[in-house]
Amino acid sequence: MATSNDIKNGTVLRIDGQLWSIIEFQHVKPGKGGAFVRTKMKNVLSGKVVDKTFNAGIKVETASVDRRDFQYLYMDGADYVFMDTDTYDQITVPAATVGDASNYMLEGMNLMVASNDGTPLYVELPSSVVLEITYTEPGLQGDRSTGGTKPATLETGAEIQVPLFLEQGTKVKVDTRDGSYLGRVND
Repeated sequence: MATSNDIKNGTVLRIDGQLWSIIEFQHVKPGKGGAFVRTKMKNVLSGKVVDKTFNAGIKVETASVDRRDFQYLYMDGADYVFMDTDTYDQITVPAATVGDASNYMLEGMNLMVASNDGTPLYVELPSSVVLEITYTEPGLQGDRSTGGTKPATLETGAEIQVPLFLEQGTKVKVDTRDGSYLGRVND
C-alpha cells in the first residue's frame, strides 16, 4: 500500500481489481481546501484512458510490475513473440498489448516488457530507434532542411513526417513516444 502522495508517472495502481498505469499526474494545493492529486490513468489491459482525482494522503493499492529486458523475435499470427535475454524463455504477447509500439519494432530489437503475475501488461521501447525509409516522394532541387515536411513510410510500415530533402533508403532516427523525426543517421 502507498499513499496518493507517492503517485508518479509509470506507477501501476490496482483499483476495483483492475490495473491502471499513471500517464500524467499533478499535485494541486489550492488556496482554499485540501490538497489533491489529479491524474490521467490508462487501463493496462483495455487501453482506456480516464481522469481521476485523489485526495492527498489517501491509501492507494499499487501493483508490482516486473520489467525485464526482452528481444523481439517474430510475429506469430496476430501475436508477437519475445525472448527473455537472461533466461532465453519465450513469451507470446497479444497485438492489443503491444499496441502502437509495433510501429517501431524490428525483429531482433531489444526492449522492455512489463508484466504483473506473469501477464504481459505493455511493451516499452527505447526512447528512439533507427529505421529506414522504404517509400517517400522524391525530393526536388532546392528542397532544404528549413522547408516543409512530407510523409515517409518506414520499414515497419509506420508513416511519419520528414523534411523534404530526405529520400528513399535513408536511415532516420525516430522518437518512439510521438513518432517524430529526430534526424538522419549516416552509416
